[in-house]
Amino acid sequence: MSGKKNVAILGSTGSIGTQTLDVIQAHPENFQVEVLTAQNNADLLIEQALKFQPNCVVIGNESLYQKVKDALFLKDIKVFAGDKAIADVVTMEGIDLVLTALVGYSGLIPTIKAIEAGKQIALANKETLVVAGEFVTQLAREKGVNIYPVDSEHSAIFQCLVGEFHNPIEKIILTASGGPFRGKDKAFLEHVTKAQALKHPNWDMGAKITIDSASLMNKGLEVIEAKWLFGVSIDQIEVIVHPQSIIHSLVQFEDGSIKAQLGLPDMRIPIQFALSYPQRLKVDFPRFDFANYPSLTFEKPDMETFQNLGLAFEALKRGGNAPCMLNAANEIVVAAFLQDKVGFLEMSDLIEKTLEKVTFIQKPSLLDYIETDNMSRIITEELIKKNI
Repeated sequence: MSGKKNVAILGSTGSIGTQTLDVIQAHPENFQVEVLTAQNNADLLIEQALKFQPNCVVIGNESLYQKVKDALFLKDIKVFAGDKAIADVVTMEGIDLVLTALVGYSGLIPTIKAIEAGKQIALANKETLVVAGEFVTQLAREKGVNIYPVDSEHSAIFQCLVGEFHNPIEKIILTASGGPFRGKDKAFLEHVTKAQALKHPNWDMGAKITIDSASLMNKGLEVIEAKWLFGVSIDQIEVIVHPQSIIHSLVQFEDGSIKAQLGLPDMRIPIQFALSYPQRLKVDFPRFDFANYPSLTFEKPDMETFQNLGLAFEALKRGGNAPCMLNAANEIVVAAFLQDKVGFLEMSDLIEKTLEKVTFIQKPSLLDYIETDNMSRIITEELIKKNI
């Protein structure tokens, strides 16, 4: 790599954000932290700022501004606060690449602002493409901006496509671990607790994405994201359950050949590839040993029991603002589940009802997406109140 990349990390205190900083710390000759942002974790943001000395930090929760400001007063680090500031700082001239690791819908506007400013994007916020995939990818093409996927599955597909961009894709195969409830029936799922749902067998992630993984909604969101990242149709996307999480995804070409990307479950690998592309930087992470995995298994997802995956396929097929409805409703029901307001299976029922109630728009504008997100949340909240 020629020179250092100046990186802005949106959501630096979360799981992806902290692992991104691990990667940057391991390669100080290649990367410089330019911006760090967090929503509520002021203590960790302060700690990160003191360690990595960014140009500026943003704390989303404005009530914590003074705390961060005071802690960094003697340092040459600018401090801002509020969601608008998060969207504004990505346009700073010194930034080369913006890694978006914000949770859910909150990643949409900052990512759009970064693309408008011509910044390269490392995307860990799949909801950006779920909510407004057509709008965002069109904008990226117009601005000449590359979107590098950070999700392990989409990074795997991207890696399989390196050197193959002139060859048409026949099929993308997204792998899913199956989550903590793989093989369980509806009778079991009716009584699962959030503590059970938060225990993912292979990955260490934040609460929201862990619940999404348990319900297979995470895989549904990844299906929608894959459609926009790789320009494929819904019929070219398949999901297969692979409990070992060693094969991170596969691509099948027109001659029947299949490429797969393998490795131990470690998010630092796809994060680093997104930051360093087209180079692969040497790391000392543990290596995969075939002898330790004598059997890699695969099975079809149970879409009858785990209805969220089917709802995501249906929303993608419907198009327009339907995936935006799906995402908003899901964010509300996951929060409700984590607050013990709804049961595990009820989440799918509530999402389905929201999809039926929100006004469908075939060709939405950005404002339409914003209004759809707001209305979907209101309707889902009302359905939850009636359900309690």
